[in-house]
Amino acid sequence: MSKSIKLTKDPIWTLLRKVTIPASVGSLFQTFYNLVDTWFAGRISAEAIGAIAKSFPIYFVIIAVGVGIGAATNACIGNLIGEKKINKASLFIAQSVIFAIFTSIIVTLFGLNASNFLLGVMGSDATGIALTREYLDIIFYATFIVMIQISLNGALNAQGDTKSYRNVLIFSFFLNIFLNPLFIWGYGIIPGFGIAGLAIATVISQSIGTFYLAYKVNSCKLRKYLFIQCFIPKPAMLKELFSQALPIMFSMLFIGVGIFNILYFIGQFGELATAGYGAALRVEQVFLLPVIGLNTAVLSIGGQNFGAKKYNRIRELYSKALLFGSSFMALAGIILFFGAEFFVSQFTNNTEAIIHGVIYLKVAALIGPIYPVFFITTAVFQALKKPIYSLYLSILRLTAFPFLSLWYVINIRGGDYTDIFYTIMATNWFMGIALIIFIGYFLNNVFKQKKNHFSY
Repeated sequence: MSKSIKLTKDPIWTLLRKVTIPASVGSLFQTFYNLVDTWFAGRISAEAIGAIAKSFPIYFVIIAVGVGIGAATNACIGNLIGEKKINKASLFIAQSVIFAIFTSIIVTLFGLNASNFLLGVMGSDATGIALTREYLDIIFYATFIVMIQISLNGALNAQGDTKSYRNVLIFSFFLNIFLNPLFIWGYGIIPGFGIAGLAIATVISQSIGTFYLAYKVNSCKLRKYLFIQCFIPKPAMLKELFSQALPIMFSMLFIGVGIFNILYFIGQFGELATAGYGAALRVEQVFLLPVIGLNTAVLSIGGQNFGAKKYNRIRELYSKALLFGSSFMALAGIILFFGAEFFVSQFTNNTEAIIHGVIYLKVAALIGPIYPVFFITTAVFQALKKPIYSLYLSILRLTAFPFLSLWYVINIRGGDYTDIFYTIMATNWFMGIALIIFIGYFLNNVFKQKKNHFSY
């Protein structure tokens, strides 16, 4: 456990600051990392940047599975630390690594065998498929590295350590700037690999990051009970990790489905509408990074306090995280609303695309304050080891409810481009308010209490 952070004792405001800020900074550099890859792909060729773009929906499988592993590890170990079962928490670190390796084998086999079909569905011809697979195959062969890295990070997050992974992401960003041109075009005895060089650079960065996180785990207090025999597979523990990870994995996959839903309706208004929305989405995602960090913080803090049966601290955590997150997004919304045209124009100089992007960004500014409800509530579900509710929420909020609403507004009522986003705003606010009401009943049921929603 971190020497300076006591997740079951320190003031909630202090914990939110100490855990959220490093996680948010790490997410920011992860975003920068992806932008660097995209920039270098554009320097190779237009076809290369298209190949990278089409690889993302397939690569998203790795992301979804990884998020599931990380959150499950965080919740299981955090609960055990809260219960003061330190030796079992140490054992779970080893079992999580084993689980990550087993899972990575399945993901690798899926990626190598399904990529051709999926790329074909996205419209790639034989040449495009071959180019994309130069990149994707290397990524999938190295899946085990990133899965182990995420597993180790989950163990550290459970102890309140979000700084180590932040350090990995910052270091990887700068290393990537150096490695990408080295392996794309070559230098000296190192040959140029073209688009495959992007993947090689990524694997090297991930490998170094994994070794660093392994060192940090080996230096933490849980190391005391971590022995080589802990890595012998324990079916009961692997089953628990699987039961916690699976709903989260599917929740992540539904994010992809939700994006597809929105793009389906936006696509009816032309390529420039899609381009404008895509540019605006990048801007919005940057402003959401602190809320993503807040999700990590609530999961880490909530997990330990649930194990320690400090239920009032979890209620306090939820209330204060919600206050912080919504206040931040309200402020961010003002900046987004009045700076919409400036922000979108940084990604495209096409006037029509900018107009479409500004329309979305101004509506997104009005949606912003309700977004933290979803991130924070999802983290609470996971911390309390009830991840199935995260899946239910994803199905309702990201697929069923918005799709039916958009279908009615656009295809039946004949709504225009702007109506897409006002519909999304309405569905998000409706779901957010309903979720705030539901969480009170949920916490009372799990804690076996009868309290007012925000009492602690």
